[in-house]
Amino acid sequence: MIARMQLPRALQARLRDYLGIFPAVALVGPRQVGKTTLARAIEADVARAVYLDLENPRDLDKLADPGAWLADHHLQLVVLDEIHRLPGLFPILRGVIDERIREGEPAGQFLLLGSASIALLRQAGETLAGRLGVLELGTLNVGEVAPDDTTRLWLRGGFPSSLLAASDQASAIWRDNFVTTYLEREIPLLGPRIPAATLRRFWTMLAHDQGALWNAARLAKSLALDGKTVAHYLDLMVDLLLVRRLPPFLANTRKRLVKSPKVYIRDSGLVHALLRLDDREALHGHPVAGPSWEGFAIESLLQAAPPRTEASFYRTATGVEADLVLELPSRQRWLVEIKLGRATPERALHVAVEDVQPDRAFLLHGPVHGSGARFPLGGGIEAIDLPALAAEIAALSH
Repeated sequence: MIARMQLPRALQARLRDYLGIFPAVALVGPRQVGKTTLARAIEADVARAVYLDLENPRDLDKLADPGAWLADHHLQLVVLDEIHRLPGLFPILRGVIDERIREGEPAGQFLLLGSASIALLRQAGETLAGRLGVLELGTLNVGEVAPDDTTRLWLRGGFPSSLLAASDQASAIWRDNFVTTYLEREIPLLGPRIPAATLRRFWTMLAHDQGALWNAARLAKSLALDGKTVAHYLDLMVDLLLVRRLPPFLANTRKRLVKSPKVYIRDSGLVHALLRLDDREALHGHPVAGPSWEGFAIESLLQAAPPRTEASFYRTATGVEADLVLELPSRQRWLVEIKLGRATPERALHVAVEDVQPDRAFLLHGPVHGSGARFPLGGGIEAIDLPALAAEIAALSH
């Protein structure tokens, strides 16, 4: 069993850097992803810090007169958890931040934690423009566990309570309850009221279509809804940081390219929970195994990537494709094709490399080759496993 103490978050160093740059830093991510744990670790490292949980009535009461309370803590790092519960606080924070800057505190004043971008970024970004740095904390990824734990992480997903559960069954039960809680409690609080049963069907359909091109008309027909409503549902799930919408790569080529985005449920464990795939045998016997591994790999690589990395996929109308194209801030372009099975490059991958002209090209294989398997495939393509590629991308940030 993986011990909780062995799971330090890679984002911790970047969060410290941001607190040294911005007066306020927003740390966003789904509930139960570990935002509070990370904030507590930062708080313990700061000489003077104070933490308020705005879901706790006693802490909320302290902000009955927010201006006065914040003035009393003007030399401290103030951590405000679940900040979206008190959106009216943002204009007050702006005045407090500006006053503290005038008094010689240019950075490290506030750490704001929120469970979704929909409630936090739109309001805080408008009110605190120029004063706010934003970081997203995803679920645990391969760079934060031992290489031998990659398969367990893929099956259970990266929510700490799910990954660290005593058994696969206990993990599946936790994820089932997470889905139900989000549908019945969290989404109604963070967004417009949508029937939980309808949204569960939509979420489950996305799991079946993991990594597929977005087709609003087909989903709308299956749900007996109109296309605009289904598109709104997708926007909501993207804003809640539960779904990723990966755009197509727009190459300067004469070939006709796919223009629809690909859609992934961001945590592989939630894909498996929605499809009732509770153990490795059930997962490997299901058609979603390949797309699930693809989405799992993409999330790990994007979490490892340096800030300002742009991600897309490449696909032509004739079926030539690459699962991930990374435009790195160093002006390098990396192309990644992802396979669950053996690292055997197809002709289409070589064509994609010719079309995209990447600086480096990889065929990312599944655990079938064993941890650490890495070898050239010809044509400038290298076979590599997920932990090794994630580590190589993460090294670009240093």
